[in-house]
Amino acid sequence: MSASRRRFSQEFKDELCQEVITTSKTIKDVAVAYGVGPETLRNWLNKYRQAHGGTETEVTLDERARLKELERENSELRAETAFLKKAALDSNRQCNRA
Repeated sequence: MSASRRRFSQEFKDELCQEVITTSKTIKDVAVAYGVGPETLRNWLNKYRQAHGGTETEVTLDERARLKELERENSELRAETAFLKKAALDSNRQCNRA
């Protein structure tokens, strides 16, 4: 017994691809919401991006500068967090116990 293969219109495929691209939803979330397999939607998305020349825009100089600043800030915050974790461990070992 084989299940009949479902056919979807190109318009439906394009709408799902647009939803994945324009929203923060994952491929899996959109696929489940519309009753389509995640791998099927991933294939449609790859074909859509090839046909439409991709949807990624080039990063401007301002965006690059902002990204670099955020990466630097992120690095500093990670170093600060690591330092504070070590300091907390050291202070726990040096408690006065009576």
